Amino acid sequence: MNCLCLEGNIPRLMIYSHLLILAEPDSSTKKSSKGSLDRDVALAHLETEKKNSYIKAWEESEKSKVNNKAEKKLSSVGTWENTKKANIEAKLKKLEEQLEQKKAEYAEKIKNRVAAVHMEAEEKRAMVEARRGEELLKAEEMAAKYRATGQAPKKIGCLGC
Repeated sequence: MNCLCLEGNIPRLMIYSHLLILAEPDSSTKKSSKGSLDRDVALAHLETEKKNSYIKAWEESEKSKVNNKAEKKLSSVGTWENTKKANIEAKLKKLEEQLEQKKAEYAEKIKNRVAAVHMEAEEKRAMVEARRGEELLKAEEMAAKYRATGQAPKKIGCLGC
């Protein structure tokens, strides 16, 4: 125990580790006729201060325990929150990947439909061109026949319309 005593006309100050005890000056420094009565009062006061010091130390210890417990629980809540967030974000990422896959599949289907429409249009164009060629050939053949026979066609399309 470390003890610091200050004497003189002021009360003696004694510090034991973490306890601060204030005592009245010794009877040798204070001239009193009461003697033992002053000493009993001083000892009672000293005992009260000692109890108050112990109570204060106990209170600080309890507060420290409560704070430590609360910090531990707050830490576990933070860990729980981070875990839940990570799980939710993983599910979100998986869902986004699934949506991207479906989007790609749908885009592929649309591209295939567009390609099929284009191919069908090309086939129809080819048929129209083939028909045109056949009808032009037929018209040329008929014109050659009319020239060979010297007859004029009975129907003429709208020439002056």
